Amino acid sequence: MWCVECPKIGIKMRLSAVLVAVFTASATFGLSNSANCQTSSSEPSETGLTPSSVKSSNLSELSTSTQKPGEPISKNATKKSLQAHRYPTFLENFGVTGKAESTEIFLLPKNPSKQENTIGWIEETKTAISRDLGKISESNQPHNIAQIVELKSCSPLENQQPDRDSTTNKVMGRTSCPPDQKLAKNGETYQFKQAETISERALGNPTSSKRNPALDGTPVGYVPHSPRDIAQAPLPPDNSAPESPTPPVDIPAPSPEAPPAPPVPRTTPTPPAGQSDSQVLVAEVVVSGVEGQLEDEVYRVISTQPGRTTTRTQLQQDINAIFATGFFRNVRAVPEDTPLGVRVTFVVQANPILRGVQITGQEVLPQTVIDEAFGDQYGKILNLRQFEEGVKKINKWYQDNGYVLGQVIDAPQVSDDGNVTLQVAEGVVEGVEVRFLNKEGEATDAKGQPIKGNTREFIITREVELKPGDVFNRNKAERDLRRVFGLGIFEDVRLALEPGATDPRKARVIVNVIEKNTGSLAAGAGLSSATGLFGTISYQEQNLGGNNQRLGAELQIGERATLFDVSFTDPWIAGDPYRTSYTVNAFRRRSISVIFDGGDNEVRLENGDRPRILRTGGGLSFTRPLERNPFADSEWVASVGFQYQRVSIRDRNGNVRARDEDDNKLSFSNSGSDDLFTLQAGIVRDRRDDALRPTSGSLLRFGMEQSVPVGSGAILFNRIRGSYSYYLPVRYTRFATGPQTLAFNIQAGTILGDLPPYEAFALGGANSVRGYDEGDVGAGRSFIQATAEYRFPIISFVGAALFIDAATDLGTGGSVPGDPAGVRGKPGSGIGAGVGVRIQSPLGPIRIDYGFSVDGGSRLHFGIGERF
Repeated sequence: MWCVECPKIGIKMRLSAVLVAVFTASATFGLSNSANCQTSSSEPSETGLTPSSVKSSNLSELSTSTQKPGEPISKNATKKSLQAHRYPTFLENFGVTGKAESTEIFLLPKNPSKQENTIGWIEETKTAISRDLGKISESNQPHNIAQIVELKSCSPLENQQPDRDSTTNKVMGRTSCPPDQKLAKNGETYQFKQAETISERALGNPTSSKRNPALDGTPVGYVPHSPRDIAQAPLPPDNSAPESPTPPVDIPAPSPEAPPAPPVPRTTPTPPAGQSDSQVLVAEVVVSGVEGQLEDEVYRVISTQPGRTTTRTQLQQDINAIFATGFFRNVRAVPEDTPLGVRVTFVVQANPILRGVQITGQEVLPQTVIDEAFGDQYGKILNLRQFEEGVKKINKWYQDNGYVLGQVIDAPQVSDDGNVTLQVAEGVVEGVEVRFLNKEGEATDAKGQPIKGNTREFIITREVELKPGDVFNRNKAERDLRRVFGLGIFEDVRLALEPGATDPRKARVIVNVIEKNTGSLAAGAGLSSATGLFGTISYQEQNLGGNNQRLGAELQIGERATLFDVSFTDPWIAGDPYRTSYTVNAFRRRSISVIFDGGDNEVRLENGDRPRILRTGGGLSFTRPLERNPFADSEWVASVGFQYQRVSIRDRNGNVRARDEDDNKLSFSNSGSDDLFTLQAGIVRDRRDDALRPTSGSLLRFGMEQSVPVGSGAILFNRIRGSYSYYLPVRYTRFATGPQTLAFNIQAGTILGDLPPYEAFALGGANSVRGYDEGDVGAGRSFIQATAEYRFPIISFVGAALFIDAATDLGTGGSVPGDPAGVRGKPGSGIGAGVGVRIQSPLGPIRIDYGFSVDGGSRLHFGIGERF
């Protein structure tokens, strides 16, 4: 006989019932197209009945007791059978005539013309079925019998057009599900639920021996990976088309999103042309292997239901849906023939209870992050979907903390005892290389040779914190780039990543640099409150010998000062792990000293010239951050050094002068020339947000000088000086955007022991109390000075400041040899206030201040950079 397919049959799912008339040619129902289908036994359901709700033995009884072979089905015989099974009486009128050997399943649709189900419509349907069956076969086979089967509700079929099955040459006739209708007969009313019609007719040889290619009892399913392997259960062969085997189930690759998603079942591909994805009737759906909530979860997600047809594709989709819940590690769909359809058993294996998560391959991932990602899942049945969320948290931690190459790779390995192993790849640095580029950004010249740079490679690589064996970190790489660019010898710095030469899972860090011209010769002019109008010419080389060592020379000639300085600086001594730098300098400076100038009483030399201080000497100093990590931003920086200078008092013509016109000492030795050798030490703590334009933070400076009594004068003194600045961001005005700051500074110092008069603390002027000329407040052995400023923007590159300054020598002016401040009538203390303008320039803020003193005077002051 030939096989048919029908919507959901069975009682496993608790859905509303509809009534269906089933016409069959024998007492058996199967999935084979052979003439002699074998009956498959049905397991008892929850109600004790077979999935069709009618025992197969009753079918035999009904066949032998109501009809004889070769005779047509009569209405009376059908009626007796219906009454024997206590089915609704209106179906007594439903019968067929004629002989056939086919099986026909037909649901009662609504009358398309009258929009309701009537007895007339049933009769018309009966006649149509009889006519169709009569056309199929005239052979003398067991006659059709009428049987009523309780079915479940169905869903509408979207495709209203008949489909032709090219493999078995069948036509699938479909009609849409009718709405709820009522049918009355002899005062009885019955409620019709939505139903659908699937009529399958064999147009070829009714006794064909071809097997159903859709389902033949072979389990269909997907076995996901275990801790050891990933296996796919074999699909049954298609005996109906041996030249075109059933295509294998294809496992899709994981999503590009890291990490790979937990394993999901493959989606069964659409059968190729010439091969059918035939439909078969489902009699029962059973879930095996789990109970309780997991069993309910399986029923919830599958679409294969009793009373409906199914296909290989649909079963694979159900397997996919079961896997998509995340609770199961193995799923198979096992179909079995039963008298009235196919029993589909979903054999599932649940994941174990999650006991712990182990990570392999990690170096920077802390255990606390792992516990936070998966801790709420411990002690519960492993759900791979929820587990994937924990994996995403791991990947997010890598990204948020700069480990942009870090991610979970491969699928989780689940052991039988509930321990899950994850493997991570964090992006280990294989090596750091330097690549020089030309101005066009090319790494090779016209001859194809690599560009050679002037800078020695270790100068660059020592600024890179990333080392071979480290895990690549984007934040660290960005700091490395800033340090390399901060050397001041490159026009452009870029970073590239390439696969490792020996291990492609590792990364080679390539620092691409474009060198710039590091030598410069400059000339200019300026105006300073301390030196007046001046002109300058300077030379500087920032990459001497390719070692980033700096050589500089400057000549400045002005109204009040003339100087020549030469210096050499190595910003990082080669081989030193702590970024220690040193500077060697030599100088010759001559200037009109503010100690011996200004005031109400002008005191000059005997020849009427102003005293000039000439300092000739040199020194060596070392500076080192106190942070042991040379790549960390150190708040504390210490310095030590020494300096020697020959100091002499001279007139305009360069002659040495020991005393002024009032016979006051001008040098400590009273000879006009002193030798001054000092040992220096200092410490700085810098917490400012910006060194040039600080808006928050603080700056602390403390220094000490100890002179060594050598040479002329044998001077022995100790000088101590300290300064503290604090910056507070505020918002007092709103007419311009930009930072506003309250800035405070306090300084103090004292000198113990011998004190040459030219080494006294000078007070007053642009860097002391504004509103006074340079040094006009006083000169003392000790001092205290304080300043408060409100800095605010006017336009994008112009700002303003309101300030108030105060200073005092604490009455120590008279203790300075020769009392240079007292004889010139300097007050020793003063207060000034005013307003200033700040113009941003490449050299820093150009400072123009106009101050008013409490004595009634006012002065205009110029400078480069903020005062503090």
